[in-house]
Amino acid sequence: MEKDPYKKILIATDGSENGAQAVDAGMEIARLSNGKVYALHVIDTSYYPSGKGDPKWARLIEEQFKTFGLETTATVEEAAKAAGVEVEFVTLKGHPAEKILDFAEKQGVDMIVVGSLGKTDVERFLLGSVSEKVVRNAKVPVLVVHGKRP
Repeated sequence: MEKDPYKKILIATDGSENGAQAVDAGMEIARLSNGKVYALHVIDTSYYPSGKGDPKWARLIEEQFKTFGLETTATVEEAAKAAGVEVEFVTLKGHPAEKILDFAEKQGVDMIVVGSLGKTDVERFLLGSVSEKVVRNAKVPVLVVHGKRP
């Protein structure tokens, strides 16, 4: 009997519309394979200064990012209940692509599901793309979910 390859699925959530569609796609795969989902939200620490300026301000910003992460993973919880899928929530701090890849390897996930922000070539060149970095460096299959186009 052949092993179902997608028993552990990592869904990286960012609160975007494409991220929500990635949640839906990842949940459907998990439902069909009777798998478990890890809902990962990464607080991107490059957006706020650490060790510079007022420490109270830095703590306030970090708390806002944590609250947003909890709100984002709450939508995953609703989708998991609707699909009858087991889900574990994880919030990490750091560079999103690195944290996604590191978590996936440590947990031995079988698939990574991410949304694409659809950056232009210039934005991708200047800022980089989380989904692109994950695709290039992952040791498991990666599903990149694009938004519905008009």
